[in-house]
Amino acid sequence: MSERKTRVRFAPSPTGPLHMGGVRTALYNYLYAKSQGGDFILRIEDTDKTRYVEGAEEYIVEALEWCGLKFDEGPHVGGDYGPYRQSERKSLYREYANQLVGDGYAYYAFDTPEELDEMRERLKAAKVAVPQYNAVTRSTMTNSLTLSDDEVEKRLENGDPYVIRIKVPRKEEIRVQDIIRGWVVVHSSKVDDKVLFKSDGMPTYHLANVVDDYLMKITHVIRGEEWLPSTPIHVLLYKYLGWEEAMPQFAHLPLLLRPDGNGKLSKRDGDRLGFPVFPMDWIDPGSGEKSSGYKEQGYFTEAFINMLAFLGWNPGTTEELFSLDNLVQSFTLERVGKAGAKFDLEKAHWYNQRYLRDKSDTDLAVLLQPHLAEAGISSDIDYIAKVCNLMKERATFISDMVEGSYFFNAPKQYDEKMIRKKWKDNTPSMIQGFRDKLSSIGDFSSANIDIEFKAYLESNDISMGEIMPILRILIAGVTSGPSILDVISVIGKQESLNRIEVGLEKIPTLSID
Repeated sequence: MSERKTRVRFAPSPTGPLHMGGVRTALYNYLYAKSQGGDFILRIEDTDKTRYVEGAEEYIVEALEWCGLKFDEGPHVGGDYGPYRQSERKSLYREYANQLVGDGYAYYAFDTPEELDEMRERLKAAKVAVPQYNAVTRSTMTNSLTLSDDEVEKRLENGDPYVIRIKVPRKEEIRVQDIIRGWVVVHSSKVDDKVLFKSDGMPTYHLANVVDDYLMKITHVIRGEEWLPSTPIHVLLYKYLGWEEAMPQFAHLPLLLRPDGNGKLSKRDGDRLGFPVFPMDWIDPGSGEKSSGYKEQGYFTEAFINMLAFLGWNPGTTEELFSLDNLVQSFTLERVGKAGAKFDLEKAHWYNQRYLRDKSDTDLAVLLQPHLAEAGISSDIDYIAKVCNLMKERATFISDMVEGSYFFNAPKQYDEKMIRKKWKDNTPSMIQGFRDKLSSIGDFSSANIDIEFKAYLESNDISMGEIMPILRILIAGVTSGPSILDVISVIGKQESLNRIEVGLEKIPTLSID
């Protein structure tokens, strides 16, 4: 096993949009493959045509591309082990299903839906907690284990509907070593005879994924813990098909939990709880209902990936900011926990803030420009970059910086509540005095303005609280934001003088008494 090149696969079903839990599974597969110098493969498991959703496969591919997770092989990039859609591999599975039947490890089951319902009701009446088609009940059902060979042959020739079920041994311990969870031991009496091949001629997940993993030389199966109960079936299939030596190592990832830790984070939780659970917006092709995504809500790819990596894994240090390349270098499956990981919206915001602040002012300006245009604001990149320099410390998303519209346009409204609180009889003369001081400043840098402002306060025995709130309102119209002296420096001397003059004329006319 150790001599084989590491090969992992992400194998989603196109039954809807890719949940962030699915993205995390893809991410961990990618990180492990790349940390081992191996291959990362996309396989579309589309054998269940009844649940197929139009556009889902394209969404999966586009979402993972936005996340920066590039596949070495897959339906859209090719490779030596294709096809990479299970629906295009249909002819492969019948051979192995027949082999299992021929070797006595599987059997034909001709039970009608009514017979299956009767069996379940009979077991419920007998107080069986979980009615199953298993080593005990199969002896009472219509299958090739209870019918004569002639009857089986006759039914097959007549084209009677049937499925192929695995024949799980009645008394056997099924053992598998999980990289994350250690030894997992399940008694076969707890395992039912899963359907391997359906009456429509398509394999179920159990047979298809084992056959494909074997043929694609997959060395590690890294998937969500919801697949752990199915693993005994897969272990048996490797054994029954004679592939034990090639069986991949398993690693079952912990659940993603709701913020309160109460249950698995589901596709329905997103907009209901006020945060996205999909990487990108998804519009349901049937209902037209839209679910929001991280991309459209303004999250950076790097922040989303960094946040997601820490939902179940930690590097063993206090460091929290990791680029994708850094994650590859640090990632090990041994540091993935067993317990469910709670989603934390505030932490997601924190990551986005950190990545926003780390970007250059020019890069931020380019990203902010379309948002400003939407708000009817146009300006050159160099000026927008100066605005970004002041606004980025207070922003979580690029769009938050549109709140700094006062950098581009003089305020048309003023915070009257603060004016009522701070406006005194001597306020106009204090402000006018500082305006006169501003007009005389040659070097209009924020540092120089700060020096002159403090000198003005000191020489006139004025406190910061007496003048600063009103000065901010005159310049920006609002009571919060970056240093107002920095704002004054950026918008320039003449614009600052004009705003103060206009404000001193307008404010006394407001109904603030």
